Amino acid sequence: MARFGMKIACTFLALCGLAVTGMAPVTAATPPGTTDLVGNDVSWPQCGKTLPSGQAFAIVGVTGGLANNTNPCLSEQLTWAARSTGGTAQPKVALYVNTANPGHTGSWWPSSNVYPDVKVTNPYGTCAGAVDLACSYMYGYAKAYDDANKRGVANPGTYFWWLDVETGNSWQTGTGGTALNRADLEGMVAYFKSITASVAGAGVGIYSTGSQWGTIAGTVPSGSSLTGLPSWLAGAKTLRGAKSNCSLPGLTPGSPVSVTQYVSAGLDYNYSCR
Repeated sequence: MARFGMKIACTFLALCGLAVTGMAPVTAATPPGTTDLVGNDVSWPQCGKTLPSGQAFAIVGVTGGLANNTNPCLSEQLTWAARSTGGTAQPKVALYVNTANPGHTGSWWPSSNVYPDVKVTNPYGTCAGAVDLACSYMYGYAKAYDDANKRGVANPGTYFWWLDVETGNSWQTGTGGTALNRADLEGMVAYFKSITASVAGAGVGIYSTGSQWGTIAGTVPSGSSLTGLPSWLAGAKTLRGAKSNCSLPGLTPGSPVSVTQYVSAGLDYNYSCR
């Protein structure tokens, strides 16, 4: 697994012994010698840490590393994010959520097309509790609903939501596994699109690397709702590398690469491609 993005900050700090001893305050979001406008993404690994200042845009993790928990510092980090300076094509504040498709190994799995008390239109038919396309779709839909309504996000329909797709979380594998995982993510996309469709600048996109996306979701059919969603690509080690990654293919057919991520001094930085 590539060490990137949302999970690298916690690993970096722990390996360096800084998670216990603390680290010097960060006073600028732009690394030394950089004049480009860049953003930062933060989440639970940065709880209790001094966050960068002067970031052009911010992407805040709503979940706490899993698809079914909450970032304990969400409120404070949203307050920090609101001080973003702007100046790029990205919204000043966006959100990201962890994703997964655990099947029956998870703490909850759907048994119908109703969530929480509304019957959901399911393109894969009726969910009856099996680990199949219909229930995978409902699981994704339900997690997106929870992210928007149960984790403390005010006015969730006004945000751009990124789906953090990484192999470190639980996914279906083996024959048909990638199709199940796509259905799960399509369910998330359906819910987020339903609440953001009428708001300029709001929406949904996908964060991953090409390798991890391929392992989890495989080849996305042209008829999938994942097709054409904006991509946020991880994996660069420098700003120069992040800029270069803007020219890579998106994660799904027709997907524009909107943001690229790189890591500097243990912090996640992001470059706006467009």
